[in-house]
This record gives sequence, C-alpha cells and structure tokens, in this order.
Amino acid sequence: MHSTARGPALGGCRLWHYDDARAAMRDALRLSRAMTYKSAVAGLPLGGGKGVIMLRGGAIDPEVRRTALEDFGDTVDRLGGDYVTAEDVGTSAADMEVIAERTPHVKGLSREHGGSGDPSPYTALGVVTAIEVACERAFGSPSLEGRSVALAGLGHVGAHIAQRLADAGAELLVADVDERAREVAERLGARWVSPQEALTAPVDVYAPCALGGVLDDETVPALRCRVVAGAANNQLAEDRIADLLNARGILWAPDFVANAGGIVNISVELADGDYDAERAERRVRGIGDTLRRVFDDAASMNATPLTAAMELARRNLAEAGEAMPASETDTEPAGRL
Repeated sequence: MHSTARGPALGGCRLWHYDDARAAMRDALRLSRAMTYKSAVAGLPLGGGKGVIMLRGGAIDPEVRRTALEDFGDTVDRLGGDYVTAEDVGTSAADMEVIAERTPHVKGLSREHGGSGDPSPYTALGVVTAIEVACERAFGSPSLEGRSVALAGLGHVGAHIAQRLADAGAELLVADVDERAREVAERLGARWVSPQEALTAPVDVYAPCALGGVLDDETVPALRCRVVAGAANNQLAEDRIADLLNARGILWAPDFVANAGGIVNISVELADGDYDAERAERRVRGIGDTLRRVFDDAASMNATPLTAAMELARRNLAEAGEAMPASETDTEPAGRL
C-alpha cells in the first residue's frame, strides 16, 4: 500500500513470473506508487496499492492456483478494507470470484456476481480517448481517420484498443511476442510486424500496450512518431526519459493518466453501489479533459507532461493532507513510475 490519504488503496492482483522475490517486491512497490498518482490525477477518492503473486517455473497447477488466490484473499481481508484488490496482468474476473470467497474487499467481479466485470474495455476506452486528445494537440484534430498507429501488445487491453482504433479508421501496425495474436491482426486487417518494427515504424502514433520500461536511452532516439500514448504501465525506464521525448518533439501522454480507465470504472462500482455502465463510460471519457489540462499545464510551465501530471497529483494529494516526498516533487521527479 503506497497511500491511503484519499481513500482505500485500490490496485490489482498481478499473477506473474519473476526471477526472484526481490523483483516481485520491486514491481509491487513501483506499481502501487503509480496507482496513487493514477487515482490522484483522476481526482478519485482512492489511494494506491498493488498485489503480486509470484510464479516460478512453468504453468501453474489449477489447484495450486486456487490455493494461492485463497491465501491472497485472506491477506487482503486482514487489512480490513485499507486495500481493495481487482484484476491485473495474469488474473481474471473468475480469479476475483475465488478471492471474494475470502474477503469482501475485491472489485471487478463479473456482472453476474454484481460487479462491473472485465475492466479491460474501459482501460481501452480511456487510452483511445488519450490518443485522440494527443493527436488533437499534435496534429490539430482528434480524428483518427487515416492516422497511422503502431500498437505493441495485443493482450486483453491491447486487443480492445486495436478494435477501437480500427473502428475509428486508423491504419494499424500491430505487434506481440505471442504469435497467437496474429489472429487479431488478421481480423482487423492490420499489418503484423515485430515489436522492434513497431517501435521504429514511421507512424503518427506509437502505442505501447505491453509491459513497461520500453522507453529508454536507446529506444527513444529510434522512435519515428509524433505521439506516444498507450496502455502500458511504467513506460519510462527512468523519469528523465520524459526530457528526451520532449527534446525530440514527441508528445507523450503520461501512462498513469492515459490508462486510468479501469480504475475509474471500478471507482464507479465502489462509490455508487448499483453499478451503472453508462455513468462509468462518461467518467472514463473524462480522461480526455484531464489530459488536456496536463498538456495545458505543461505548456504554461514550459515543462514536460510528466512534470505537469505529477504536479497535479501532488496538489490533489496535498488537499487530502499527504505531502509527496521531496524526491517526487522536483521539476522532474526521481524514481520510476
């Protein structure tokens, strides 16, 4: 749990392979911090947290998986509501139902069980909204008709993003490390490329939608796009990479602003009791207004979008009585989101 200043620490349960426990711990800490800023920038009455179940070796036995989820549910329950869990990489609505057998502090259950269901479509809606706003700022129009987009990562969220982009008339290049994702490319009439080709393609928009850390000292100089906006968390290998993007004239939509649709959706489930999908969609589309404010603030401050987004998060956290550490309130904050 990174923060509970604005409300319970909401963050998904990630089931993933790690080299060792230290790597799993670092991931949980880094992601929980990003969730605090994601909620704060979106103005949600929530804090930031994250759960990790570390896998070793190959496939996990179904019974072992269930036992691990039950143990995780017991752990969440002992926190008494300070932490609320939900889906994340490697887990599903069905997994949340197992966890819910042990604790009420879980969201993102299926509609049949009174929840809001899979948050992926809402995350995708928020990301596409962010791409439209970034294109509006970079090209003068939010229309995606004819815009070339290289999308890396066709998982649950990435596939939804690709579908929305195709429906909006974008010209798609798509990539994934899993060859089975070619089926999505074929269905959408998208051009299948390697992840490296997607990164260096001469396109209007590069959309990183896989795991984080893709933007670094080597990859940013190789970009041939005007906009970077995607669903991946922790896209910057280090926060100073925001300066490198800015120097190259590449407009970056801060990941924790663009990909907040899932948590905004779950916040509707938490706050409203009776979940209303239309209300959730309206609030997710509000990510566009938040991003416009971030871009406006960045321009007025002569700073990067990262600085502007972090400053907005700082102000919202300060209103809740929590000050960010000094290292996180510098012009370009240290650390990695």
